[in-house]
Amino acid sequence: MRVLIVKTSSMGDVIHSFPAVEDARRNRPDVSFDWCVEEAFAGIVALHPAIATVHTVAIRRWRTSPLGRGTWRGAAGLRRALRDCRYDLVIDAQGLLKSAVVAKQAAAPIAGFDRSSAREPSATLFYDRRYAVPRDLHAIERTRRLFGLALGYEPDFSGLESGIVPPAVASTFVGGKTAFLLHGTSREDKKWPVGNWIETARLLVERGMTPVTTWSNDREKAVAEAIAQAVPQTVLVPKSSLAEIAAIIGRSVLVIGADTGLTHLASAFGLPTVAVFVATEPGLTGPRGPFSSTLLAAPGSSVAPIEVVAEAEKLLGRQTLSQAGAGEN
Repeated sequence: MRVLIVKTSSMGDVIHSFPAVEDARRNRPDVSFDWCVEEAFAGIVALHPAIATVHTVAIRRWRTSPLGRGTWRGAAGLRRALRDCRYDLVIDAQGLLKSAVVAKQAAAPIAGFDRSSAREPSATLFYDRRYAVPRDLHAIERTRRLFGLALGYEPDFSGLESGIVPPAVASTFVGGKTAFLLHGTSREDKKWPVGNWIETARLLVERGMTPVTTWSNDREKAVAEAIAQAVPQTVLVPKSSLAEIAAIIGRSVLVIGADTGLTHLASAFGLPTVAVFVATEPGLTGPRGPFSSTLLAAPGSSVAPIEVVAEAEKLLGRQTLSQAGAGEN
């Protein structure tokens, strides 16, 4: 059975779908999976070994020129590629009108959330099979339940595995006892003050760790350089590809991050990960992992660096105990 997964964005949403793929691998070994995703996140999807083919869409780019020749050519090419694969089933794991339209291009039966469960009820008009999944569950559990209903099995919620491992990308970066600081995020109100990142870096150095940080735009570069200037032990990784950054994150012993997709990635790698939320509720979409924790700022206040580092030390200790227990078995 050949199944196409449609989950086009965002990075965190894509990563939240990996445990559902892991469930399916165990319960339906007869199923092979392909994935359709926004071009920016193709490298993230490719991290999962069960995904055979990654189809890319460019909805964000196409929206800037909906009548342009490139847009029509790209959409037509995607339609041909999806239909040529002759899928037995498409699972729209996003539940949006845009994802339903993409799913329809495959000309195969579509499974998705029912009207009461989808984020945009109009998307369900495109589905052939609709499933009720409570909306008050975490996004990971919702997707796992959807896959189970669509493919005929009951997920085992006693465990949580993403199935992904860091990419083996050559890098000049020299590893060690490193803590990756992911300060960049898409919205200004979600950013932790630069002074807090600097203090966190100092506290980590005092504990024998090497802070690592990077940047992807000019604003992030200014913050990264400020951290490195204030705490000279900090390793400043130049602007790099997503695969390269993922590889460096994967070799870190600790990750501290804002509300950003790369924080979800660190958690999915199974790394000790502290997520700092200052303007959004982690609620049903926050990072989940065996050694993941989220600190939420109270209204009118902030999360103190000492709290973050203390939480990081707890997670590192928990990981050590877990590894020791596994070694005894």
